[in-house]
Amino acid sequence: MTAVIKKPVVVLDGKKVAQETESQIRLRVENLKAMSGGATPILATILVGDDPSSATYVQMKGNACRRVGMDSLALTLPQSTTTEQLLAKIDELNRNPNVHGILLQHPVPPQIDERACFDAINLAKDVDGVTCLGYGRMAMGEAAYGSATPAGIMRLLEAYGIPLSGKHAVVLGRSPILGKPMAAMLLNADCTVTICHSRTQNLEGFVSQADIVIGAVGRPEFVPGSWIKDGAVVVDAGYHEGGIGDIELRSVIERAAAYTPVPGGVGPMTINTLILQTLQAGEAKLGVK
Repeated sequence: MTAVIKKPVVVLDGKKVAQETESQIRLRVENLKAMSGGATPILATILVGDDPSSATYVQMKGNACRRVGMDSLALTLPQSTTTEQLLAKIDELNRNPNVHGILLQHPVPPQIDERACFDAINLAKDVDGVTCLGYGRMAMGEAAYGSATPAGIMRLLEAYGIPLSGKHAVVLGRSPILGKPMAAMLLNADCTVTICHSRTQNLEGFVSQADIVIGAVGRPEFVPGSWIKDGAVVVDAGYHEGGIGDIELRSVIERAAAYTPVPGGVGPMTINTLILQTLQAGEAKLGVK
């Protein structure tokens, strides 16, 4: 009887891939500066209010810009900011020729119409992929910057050579900046895609069929490891206190074909993708390839 040799489980190390990509981005930034007389890609970040988690995320994005030789323009607006005031600030950044990318940190205070503000960002500067126009173009296979987290996941899967065509991918969550664009990107990569959400019946049945599982529900260990079939690819986009994600990984890591660690999987790729897309916007604006 021939022994079955089990393939080693692949750890989808987003931190490693992001670090490797940063080196490439740094070289491209240096080339852009040399070709454009010293012009530097600039990412403008807008933080409304004083939420400490949001402030930390914005700081991390600024640090990532500086590591690769780019600049960041960090704007902080008071908690009392109105939709009209925020729209005026976005319009100012849209008209600033030195700003190549605009990031509005989510979430904004409840009195602000977040969708209106997202959609006010110029498509050419929508490096976080949050506008309806950008989403529509991406979904139709046209040129647009993808939403940073799902685009980062796609880059991570590509970096490890994970086959997508013909695979059944189950996306858990339907948020406009993660679940929905994730499903569209996987569909464009020739996956058969199922989107599950809070009203889905027989959730376990869908998850147990999946070749690829994307956890994006925002609830700690919402998906038991027992639901996931042997040999599946598991991508956990969640992060919660204690270093856990949306999927209970402990019982999966020995059975999966590949999985993202939490932390160190999806998170680093989100920021890395934002920086990459800001560079691409700068290259497009300055006519440098």
